[in-house]
Order: sequence, then structure tokens, then C-alpha cells
Amino acid sequence: MTAELKTLRRELAAALRLAAKFELNEGVCNHFSVVVPGKDERFLINPYGIHWAEMRPDDLLLIDGEGTIHEGWGEVEASARNIHIAGHRANPRHQAILHVHMPHATALTMVEDGKLEMAHQTACRFLDRTAYQGFGGVALTAEEGERIAQAQKDNPHADIIFLEHHGVSIGGPSVAVAFDDLYYLERACRQQILAQSTGKPLKIIPEAQARQTAREWMQVLDYQANKHFDALMRLHGL
Repeated sequence: MTAELKTLRRELAAALRLAAKFELNEGVCNHFSVVVPGKDERFLINPYGIHWAEMRPDDLLLIDGEGTIHEGWGEVEASARNIHIAGHRANPRHQAILHVHMPHATALTMVEDGKLEMAHQTACRFLDRTAYQGFGGVALTAEEGERIAQAQKDNPHADIIFLEHHGVSIGGPSVAVAFDDLYYLERACRQQILAQSTGKPLKIIPEAQARQTAREWMQVLDYQANKHFDALMRLHGL
């Protein structure tokens, strides 16, 4: 195993375990993947049936673009294969893709005209970085994976795809950045839902201020994401 592959295994397993600690997982479903650099199409992905809370680096499967397992033991769940392979191909800058049904982000996919509003500075982090895709089932077919990936092709700046009646997929240039977006997206959605639960209308940030805040987020995103992810791995002994 190369040092680079060993690092990717550690980071992806850590992201899965941390997501479980924050209760962003759903049973043994949902899936994370990361591209393994090289001339051949290879991805690390979590096997079906292992709980995220117990995921170890060696548990992760190394698969190719057909979903064939090259390293590891276990099963590649069908929706994982379909969503992730198509997603990585649709937007190569998404080296990591995290697909979850986390509670508050998913709740926004379940209400009429549900979307993330620019009503808090955390939400501004995702300004112009989101796309919304209609419901097409649980992605058990390659065609549904391609349909979801089309949202990325249609909007190459979209790192966050809200899947109606389903959940969200988050793409990033690294595991650390994708996980940081995962963490802050759920907080932004939670803040919005809490505010809406008061029954009062949301107070939307003026566009000029929202865009300035978004630019400020982007200036520190990579640096902060790596600091945050490193701190979480340290804190939890990962």
C-alpha cells in the first residue's frame, strides 16, 4: 500500500466514524467515496453492512469504474456504486463525494419549495454552490445515478446536491473539505428549521452582504476545513 493510499483510507474511515458520532448516518446505509490518484479509475468506498461507527481504514473497498472490487472484502451497495461512480465522472474536481440522509438537510428536501435560504452567515458558505434534483427513487439503477450526476453537469459550481425526498450529496476536492461542508451544511439547515419553527418569516440577508460573506468563506475554506478535520481526528483518536 502506498503512503498516499494509506492516508486516503485513514481520512475516509475517519470521516465515516465522525459522521456517525454526529448522527449524520442512517443505519448501515449511505456512503462516502474518494478518488485514488493514478492512471486507472479507482475509488475507495465503504462496504455495505459495516456500521460507520466501527469503520476502519482496512474495511474500505478499492473499486474500479465498473464497481469491481480490487481490494477488500464485502459488498458494494447498488446505490453507492451508481451515485458515486457517476458523480465522480460528472465533476472530476470532486475527489470526495459524501452521500447522506442527515436529518435537517434531508428535511428541507421534504417540504414544498424547500431550499437553503441565505438567512444566516453559515448558509452563505453555500451560496451558488447548491443544486436541486427531483426524486427518482433510491438509485438502484445506473440510470438514476446518471440522472443525479446530471445536476452536477448542469451546474459545474454545485458542490451540494439536494435530492428531493431523499437526502444530499456533497462533493469536494478532498475528504477534509467535503466533510467540513457536510458538517456546516447540516448546521445551516438546522438553524433554518429552528428559525422557521417560530412561525415567523425568515429574515434574508441582503444579496450584497450575502455575496461578501460567501467570498469571505471561500477565502478560508480549505485552510479551515483541514484544521477542523485534523482537530476532530485528534480529539477522537482517529
